[in-house]
Amino acid sequence: MSATGNERQSTPSDLQARKGDTPLVCLTAYTTPVARIADAECDLVLVGDSVGMVLHGLPSTVGVTLEMMILHGKAVARGLTRALMVVDMPFGSYEESPEQAFRNAARIMAETGAGAVKLEGGASMAGTIRFLTARSIPVMGHVGLTPQAINTLGGYKVQGRGEDADRVLADAAAVAEAGAFSVVLEKVPAALADRITAAVPIPTVGIGASAGCDGQILVIDDMLGLFTDFKPKFAKRYAELGQAAGDAVAAYAEEVRARRFPGPEHVFGEGARAKS
Repeated sequence: MSATGNERQSTPSDLQARKGDTPLVCLTAYTTPVARIADAECDLVLVGDSVGMVLHGLPSTVGVTLEMMILHGKAVARGLTRALMVVDMPFGSYEESPEQAFRNAARIMAETGAGAVKLEGGASMAGTIRFLTARSIPVMGHVGLTPQAINTLGGYKVQGRGEDADRVLADAAAVAEAGAFSVVLEKVPAALADRITAAVPIPTVGIGASAGCDGQILVIDDMLGLFTDFKPKFAKRYAELGQAAGDAVAAYAEEVRARRFPGPEHVFGEGARAKS
């Protein structure tokens, strides 16, 4: 059970009220079975646009569509009873105008049952966040490294070093002032993350940031070690399931080739009394 001890599903207001309290536990999920596992311990489950890279093999999140997010959002919702579900707004679904953002955010929430949406960008997105929150759509912000902008950022680089720190701080402040209930700080120096956490009135959720943030989030496939060839610096592996899965597939293949599987206990006998 999470630190909240709630049996009902958490709301954005519940999480916002946790500012400075026990850190928020957040993970991504993209399927019903994984959502059920995460729900037991997490305060927030994010249906991240990282699904494009993790499950669909895309080179970045830029190719993720609204339909993909809704499909996976529906699946994750079926596995949650306690954690707040937040769904990422994919690239191109909100940048054009606040009105475009509202139409697509409303569709996401109506079709998935999400409790909030997340969008990337700081000061440039403050007007959109304000527009959405004024129309009953809770928003989680995301500043620092914004993966949807890698084509302009030049890759997955740390943001906010040196003189750039003031920009990231201003972005987080703008998101908070616009009405976001929390903000993700991705791949920023720890000292800057601590400054932002102290400066803004909403919870900060770190990924590659600082233990001093009000919460932490990781891509669940990273922390479970499902990728054997990819290990970002900020993602601690709490298991090595990719290697375990590879070993299991190899054992299965060996037994099939040697005709040791299926064994007598895995096949069906004849007769009405045979076990099914």
